[in-house]
Amino acid sequence: MNIPVKKVAAIHDLSGLGRASLTTIIPILSTMGVQVCPMPTAVLSSHTGGFEGYSFVDLTDTMVAYKNHWKEVGVKFDCIYTGFLGSTRQIDIIIDFINDFGTSENMVVVDPVMGDDGKLYPTMDEKIIQKMRELVHKADIITPNFTEAAYLLGKEYDLHISETEVKKWLVQLSDMGPTTVILTSAPEDMHNKATNVIAYCRETDKFWKVSCQYIPAYFPGTGDAFTSVIIGSLLQGDSLPIALDRGVQFITACIRASYGFDYPTREGVLLEKVLGNLNMPVMMSSYELI
Repeated sequence: MNIPVKKVAAIHDLSGLGRASLTTIIPILSTMGVQVCPMPTAVLSSHTGGFEGYSFVDLTDTMVAYKNHWKEVGVKFDCIYTGFLGSTRQIDIIIDFINDFGTSENMVVVDPVMGDDGKLYPTMDEKIIQKMRELVHKADIITPNFTEAAYLLGKEYDLHISETEVKKWLVQLSDMGPTTVILTSAPEDMHNKATNVIAYCRETDKFWKVSCQYIPAYFPGTGDAFTSVIIGSLLQGDSLPIALDRGVQFITACIRASYGFDYPTREGVLLEKVLGNLNMPVMMSSYELI
């Protein structure tokens, strides 16, 4: 049977206010011609980055019912994609999900959301880190930021790390299981006001880098958006370096389109203004082999 549209199981939280997790993942992948099958891990009135007093409904038990029903009806996925997780039990459920739905033909993408700027998020602890390492072992692709990579490896968070050392980190992360490691927010010479995305593919033993100019603004949800573009690009048949280019170019466009407006940045980037960019030809001019 020829399935005309690729299908992604997206296991993330759903926030009513703010562009993050499923409210970002669904429009991006849909625009890229991919069907998103969401499995909500929790429902919140807003995301947790900058909002206070939000409501929270834990859907851990519902995740089991989702998995069992999807298994019963025989659904098949081209990708399994996980992000922010609220407990070790949720990670156990997802590992079972991957055991049930993962195949040699589909890909498992894990964004090991745990912290940023050298610190864990308030809901994270050592137990989550240990369990996240187990989940990383099941992944084909992981997309940690620099902070999360340090915690996964038990390394010191040091922004003055050399590119040579970063490459060693990527190999060590790949040795934990995933074939491809995509490191975001990799440090660059601070005088250049730039940051890097650096990726390693174990199958080809190659490292790729895409640099982007630093813009002094923080918008929640950009990590979810970046990984979503990577997934959509790979499912469309793009190579890893082209997917990196597309992801960085799209996030840069999102931030530039949003930065000039005076609105609460906690609401995330103005995604609606740049979704159309995903259907434009990619400018393959940014990535480099290192």
